[in-house]
Amino acid sequence: MKPNTLTTSNGAPIDDNQHSMSAGPNGPLLLQDFTLIDKLASFDRERIPERVVHAKGSGAHGVLEVTNDVTHLTKAAFLNTVGKRTPMFLRFSTVAGERGAADTVRDPRGFAIKFYTEEGNYDMVGNNTPVFFINDPIKFPDFLHSQKRNPATNLNDANMVFDFWQHTPEALHQITILFSDRGTPYGYRHMNGYSSHTFEWVNGAGEVHLVKYHFKTDQGIKNFTADEQAQIGLKDKDHSTSDLYNNIAAGNFPSWTWYVQVMPKADAAKYKFDVLDITKVWS
Repeated sequence: MKPNTLTTSNGAPIDDNQHSMSAGPNGPLLLQDFTLIDKLASFDRERIPERVVHAKGSGAHGVLEVTNDVTHLTKAAFLNTVGKRTPMFLRFSTVAGERGAADTVRDPRGFAIKFYTEEGNYDMVGNNTPVFFINDPIKFPDFLHSQKRNPATNLNDANMVFDFWQHTPEALHQITILFSDRGTPYGYRHMNGYSSHTFEWVNGAGEVHLVKYHFKTDQGIKNFTADEQAQIGLKDKDHSTSDLYNNIAAGNFPSWTWYVQVMPKADAAKYKFDVLDITKVWS
């Protein structure tokens, strides 16, 4: 049996990581001691800084199975055959909440997918709502600052939130969703996912379609009322995470059906509103 080897973080074998190198028995410690510096540097970086948004989340591995022919819309290899299966990872998250926040608070939810395709990883970032608060990405930092703690008090501040929203009329559609029961979903299994952006699909003939993704939960939509979410938040602040984990552990695997909202790009210029401006197409 091969003995275990003690190594530095880059894999170099060492015989001891309990004694620092010094200039003589009583001399100062030396910066040339790579083992010391490496160990301290690794220790300093054990905690990953919290993300500004989507700081708290959970996820699961799964498989995408193609159930309908979409080759007339896209030449993507992972979608080219009915029955084809592609491994994937789905990450859910709260949005404005900090890492220790309760899963049940009123908030949009992140819904991000990584497909491990034969042509490389394909990432889709989205939310559980089909619309978003802002139309122009330059407003995004201002929007998130309004959702975070007031720098003067270090407290959450509803006045900051609504002060931003009242100057952002395009946010109204998302606000009506957020303050409905869909703003407090019963865990991650019972909510839909949507692409935040409109994408372009190109087929083998070079024809371009604008598409938006809708991932509909097969478990059905289920939400908390405001009173229910407050009570569950006190009993189990990690409810969405525990609900997802416990159901998967019990063999009750959640699933979603992927639908695509499609428009030929050639029709966009003739549509009743400016599709290209409103959707901010990302190719």
